[in-house]
Amino acid sequence: MRSLLLWVFYVHRLAGGSVASPLQPREPIDRKAVVTKFNPIRQASSNSTPLQLGNGNFAFGADITGLQTFQPFNTLSSWGWHNMSLPTTPNQTLPSDFTGLDWWTHGRLVNYAQPNPAEGDISNWMIQNPQRINLGRIGVWFGGKNISEEMLIGKTQELHLWEGSLESRFEFDGVETVVKTWVDPDSDTLAVRMEGMGRVDGSLSVFLDFPYADVNKFDAPFVGTYKGVGNHTTTLKTLGAQGVIRHDLDATTYYTTVNWEGRASLTGPLSGTHRYILKPANGSDDLSFTVNFSPRISQLNSSLESVSMATTNWWFQYWNNGAFADLVSETPSANATELQRRIILSQYLVAVNSAGHDPPQESGLVNNGWYGKFHLEMVVWHLVHFARWGRASLMDRSLGMYKRFLPTSLQRAADQGYEGARWGKMSDPSGRSAPGEINSLLIWQQPHPAYFAEVQWRQNPGNETLEMWDEILTHTADFMASFAWWNASTGVYDLGPPMYPVSENTKPNVTINPTFELAYWRFGLGVAKSWRERQGRTVPSKWVDVLDQLAPLPTVNGTYSVYEGIPNMWTSNTTTNDHPAMSGIFGLLPPTPDFNVTVSLNTARKIKETWGFGDLYGWDFAMLAMNSLRLGDVEQAVEYLLDSNYQFDDAGYAVGGVRVPTPYMPSTGAFLLAVAMMAGGWDGQEGVHFPADWIAKCEGFEPAM
Repeated sequence: MRSLLLWVFYVHRLAGGSVASPLQPREPIDRKAVVTKFNPIRQASSNSTPLQLGNGNFAFGADITGLQTFQPFNTLSSWGWHNMSLPTTPNQTLPSDFTGLDWWTHGRLVNYAQPNPAEGDISNWMIQNPQRINLGRIGVWFGGKNISEEMLIGKTQELHLWEGSLESRFEFDGVETVVKTWVDPDSDTLAVRMEGMGRVDGSLSVFLDFPYADVNKFDAPFVGTYKGVGNHTTTLKTLGAQGVIRHDLDATTYYTTVNWEGRASLTGPLSGTHRYILKPANGSDDLSFTVNFSPRISQLNSSLESVSMATTNWWFQYWNNGAFADLVSETPSANATELQRRIILSQYLVAVNSAGHDPPQESGLVNNGWYGKFHLEMVVWHLVHFARWGRASLMDRSLGMYKRFLPTSLQRAADQGYEGARWGKMSDPSGRSAPGEINSLLIWQQPHPAYFAEVQWRQNPGNETLEMWDEILTHTADFMASFAWWNASTGVYDLGPPMYPVSENTKPNVTINPTFELAYWRFGLGVAKSWRERQGRTVPSKWVDVLDQLAPLPTVNGTYSVYEGIPNMWTSNTTTNDHPAMSGIFGLLPPTPDFNVTVSLNTARKIKETWGFGDLYGWDFAMLAMNSLRLGDVEQAVEYLLDSNYQFDDAGYAVGGVRVPTPYMPSTGAFLLAVAMMAGGWDGQEGVHFPADWIAKCEGFEPAM
């Protein structure tokens, strides 16, 4: 196992982007000073992104009051899902009534999970369900008065990144109120301390409100609806200083347990609502309470003190362990400062949003995209950076999905006449992939298990790792070899058609041998082959056959193309306005045997000259940056990471743009992966890769593949 060495490197980039050898160890980086320099501070609520607290499985988004008083931001979890009632249309009342569509695939009909026009109701139900739900809203209650945010004065709040807490201040009715908020690292519990509650009329309290689910592809920035209160029910039971609110939405039930300290009361709901009021006793100036959300009646009785202490300790460990990059202490550069800001805030946000039981949805736990489902092609961006930053345990939290999703993936492949396991795309926690043409024809998620397995092997080579991934890799490679089609006329194995490549904007019936997928197929089968060899076992002959005879990477005039035979590769807007995945074959991936560095250089130049960067998703810029690094152009890598189309807001969220909601978490994970490559290098080019005039100090990074 490569040890995570805590060394400090100075950057002395040589011509072409080569790196210096490590110098002698120096004093460790003052991590706290770097982190706290970038604490987000606001004087007003954002209307699109909250300041957020969370633990990877549960997150709470707050407005300027430290709660959800004026902006109904969301409380989301990994377990909070809901199904709408099934349709009542004859022959479309159950998921088993869904039949999909058949496509001709190399001389045979193959069934794909795509919406069938004759089954519109059940097709739509399966796309929309389950949807992730907003567990509840918690805010300051002004006794029913019509108070707006503009009526508060002295508003300010600071997110304390080092401690994982939020401190908010505002003045109302001549009294300053201070709200401090934490989220427990080990449970779905919010802790709140409010100081300055006392008013002449005792009107300042706290409300809890519960929405019904919405069926929207994108729910941003708010999830759920507070209208239609008759569609769901809430009931309250209190005992001493505790109240339990049961929320029933169709077949979904969960519980909200409120524990308070001192004299207070929980009552409600208010007439015509699902709103409850936690009111301190008259004369009380402070109110401390915890709120736990759970699919079962919680046995926890967490105090504010226990939650705040546990939270502070968890974040202390998070920031002090793992890798770290300091670009600002000795580099007076605006670009270095902005890159550092994005690094620190991104590290915070991935711990809150991406370190859960399941991979995150593309909006994390901030709001909903694609009904709250997660996309399996995005998991490399979401998770691998944790390992590269020395926090592999957070990556490991989600990887159990491959075991859980194996039965549905085996069935998916078998139903289509393939061997092995075909991993889905737009998934819910059961592993069912939502119907859709792109969902059913995309393939670049297939080799991902091999990427994760090799990342873990590099950190922990041994029988435990081999056994952990053996079954998954076997079924993954079996499908990959089975999916490849022997083309007798060309004497090679082809990928597709029908299929969608990474770019998702080609015609599936003519898309054949896309560059990135071919390279990734070679990588994945190569890892599966190595896995067998490491165990002293025979490698299946079909794997070797496909690996040795897979179609070559397609080129056009000395550049890599999106796929083989694509017309007008560099002159058509339809081919140069989506993911430039060809750059990923020498960036995200190490080079495969048929890779040509000259062709890659030519391709990078053409992308720079012709691509529609305004149409890109954020992770494309990180992928291009990694390609630039391997090609020796550090300055270009920084330029891509700071491109004007690759925006991060004041709280560090990657802006989604016009195509997806903000935040767009694959952009965040990919950014951290690219920075890790700059800070640690890769096999054969280990070390630091930042601009020559930056003094970058880096600790704990290992090289990429």
